[in-house]
Amino acid sequence: MSGTSLDGIDIALARIRGSGRSMEVDVLFAGERPWPEPMRSNLLAIADPDADVRLSVAALSALDASLAEIYAEAIRSVVQQSGHTMADIDVVGNHGQTVFHDPKAGHTMQLGNPSRLANLLGVPVVGDFRQADMALGGEGAPLVPYMDWVLFTSPTEHRLLLNLGGIANITSLPPNADREQVLAFDTGPANMILDQLASRLLGAPYDRDGAVSAAGSADELVVEELLNDAWFRQPPPKSTGRERFGRTYVDRVVHLTDHLGTADRMATAAAVTTRSIVDAVRRFVPGSPDVLWVSGGGVHNRAVMQGLESGFAGMSVASLASVGYDPDAKEAVCFALLAHEAMNGIATGMPSVTGARGRAFSGKICPAGTT
Repeated sequence: MSGTSLDGIDIALARIRGSGRSMEVDVLFAGERPWPEPMRSNLLAIADPDADVRLSVAALSALDASLAEIYAEAIRSVVQQSGHTMADIDVVGNHGQTVFHDPKAGHTMQLGNPSRLANLLGVPVVGDFRQADMALGGEGAPLVPYMDWVLFTSPTEHRLLLNLGGIANITSLPPNADREQVLAFDTGPANMILDQLASRLLGAPYDRDGAVSAAGSADELVVEELLNDAWFRQPPPKSTGRERFGRTYVDRVVHLTDHLGTADRMATAAAVTTRSIVDAVRRFVPGSPDVLWVSGGGVHNRAVMQGLESGFAGMSVASLASVGYDPDAKEAVCFALLAHEAMNGIATGMPSVTGARGRAFSGKICPAGTT
């Protein structure tokens, strides 16, 4: 998985048996590989709808092929580090790098050609997971709720699963939920704004451990102003990305906080993330959830985690690590799981999540050629 924050390529090696709620998943190894430069900077520019970057069809095609080569090198490296070889691997699930996503217009683009990747690795690859759901009128995302439903549904607890990547998304699992009872949606920006602010204000790719954000105090009037956006009030199904919370939104954050010191500006951005999540749960999630388990890079941000604990007072808020799952590897494991289901002919689309007209068969199966 390589997400909208472009903070690295997450890779997980998993052994998976069964299907649906009877599935067993053992995570054998997880690792991360950094994006090489200038590829990371180029992808950030391309995905920024406000950037003055225009690619020819030839350049876009070349980028699609180049990303497959970068993914292949990263996968081989982590597999070798795990003590395995590619001969041990049955299938690779790869989300690809999102460079555009507009669910209202009904189209999306993830780069990292899965057919090329399959032939580079010599094993089947399942990729391009969003298109089928969008063809059925759905949002095409989020994709993790199928995994949440499979692995984390409880017979007694109402559980919330929150992932803090570039964008925050949340899954609601009522006790003993059947598949059509799962509710999930994007709540707004998570690391996306914080990372861009860190780049501008700190000269760093991110605020390590949320140290600067935690040292500041949020301007609540500015937080209210930034949350006064119709998108936050829009009911699910919904998904979003840089198209809404990219450079223009960050420019607005910078403008509205220019009277504050650096730590207070970072704290205000962190409060936008936490408040948008808390407000979304109160507004759209029925019932009284018992626990909130957090994953993704934002789980390491102290200001964000403290904001969630304060906003969800009376609810247990903890990292997914507290129940034995690596919070940094969750999304990578998800695409192994979705690839496994695709290879077994299982449609993993979640109409209750995306609003699609039916269950989409998520992912295109790309076999490796034979010699």
